[in-house]
Amino acid sequence: MDRRFSIFPTHRNCVADRLLFGMETPSGTPKTSRKPVIGITLGDPMGIGPEVIVKALSDPDTRRMGRFVIYGLNELLTYAADMHECNPFWFRVQHDSKRTSRAISENVVVLDYDEYDGFIQLPRNSSRQGGQISKLFVEDAITDALREEGHPRKLDAIVTGPISKHSWTLAGFKWAGHTDLLAYRTKAKRSVMMFVSPRLKVTLATSHIPLMDIRNKLTIGCVFDPIDLGHEACRQLGIENPRIAVTGLNPHAGEHGQFGDEEARLIEPAIKVARDHGIDASGPFPADTIFIKAAAGEYDLVVAMYHDQGLIPVKLLGWDKAVNMTLGLPIIRTSPDHGTAFNIVGKNKASEGSMKAAIELAAKLASAKIAKCDLAPAPGKQ
Repeated sequence: MDRRFSIFPTHRNCVADRLLFGMETPSGTPKTSRKPVIGITLGDPMGIGPEVIVKALSDPDTRRMGRFVIYGLNELLTYAADMHECNPFWFRVQHDSKRTSRAISENVVVLDYDEYDGFIQLPRNSSRQGGQISKLFVEDAITDALREEGHPRKLDAIVTGPISKHSWTLAGFKWAGHTDLLAYRTKAKRSVMMFVSPRLKVTLATSHIPLMDIRNKLTIGCVFDPIDLGHEACRQLGIENPRIAVTGLNPHAGEHGQFGDEEARLIEPAIKVARDHGIDASGPFPADTIFIKAAAGEYDLVVAMYHDQGLIPVKLLGWDKAVNMTLGLPIIRTSPDHGTAFNIVGKNKASEGSMKAAIELAAKLASAKIAKCDLAPAPGKQ
């Protein structure tokens, strides 16, 4: 069997990739690179995930960026294609079939969990069943992304469709969302949410916690991690020497302690540690003005102290283009920066912009990682 046309191409290792895909010349110099394999999870089946996935991948230019494996329900995707007035462009395989590890030439494959088709008639809102099904898609994609190099189902990156956190709660899950689950399953020591948009890049010191709990949860480490991991992410995105601005927690960044001491007690020490590590970090700055300077190009990344402090400017300036990344994981994960939008499901009104941006960013990051692997010296040639 020619593994180059497997649904999940064999990756064994960098050297094996060179031989398998013809990427090494007689002199040992890499000449080409394989396309990355991107797993896309449907998200909550009651939400707009099927619609935005179909619309995003209906663009041939996007599909050319990789090979795509959708974890979801074929019936919903087919319905979305009908609404979008496009023909299905994918190959369907039952998710637990042995066929998933055999040669399939199609560029887009749907792993169909059709045993759950009966749930799609439920009301379009948060539900226990929606939480159970959406988490199953994610769990299977994580499993495939964590497989050893060489496994036929190995993924190079994951793009997660929008879930309802309330649905996960109704289903009895303890994780607040994708970020927490991914960190737990991958055993990541650190994980940080980063948002990438055309005008702003933002990382968060805290994420999905109540506003009243932030003061008790914030630590020097909580502030340092998004500076450190954000710096490395910016370099991966092509910014050689990122300029990082760090916000304060309190109004006017505390006004020299008049409105709180978190800036002097936690944020300033974290910035100092980052600078001692050679990172160009500055602050803490008042949050009501620093995003203006960052949007104007004065800074490459803003580290915000809490969810809405960072997300309001991102969504205001980059709505429909922003992408959520999880930093600190051993795998690449992106997602659209929006929710399930239950209120517009079935109306063909959902915009695919953020999902398309998430897919394309995942493909670019995975391609860069593969290229780095290709350039690594083969054993005995160092």
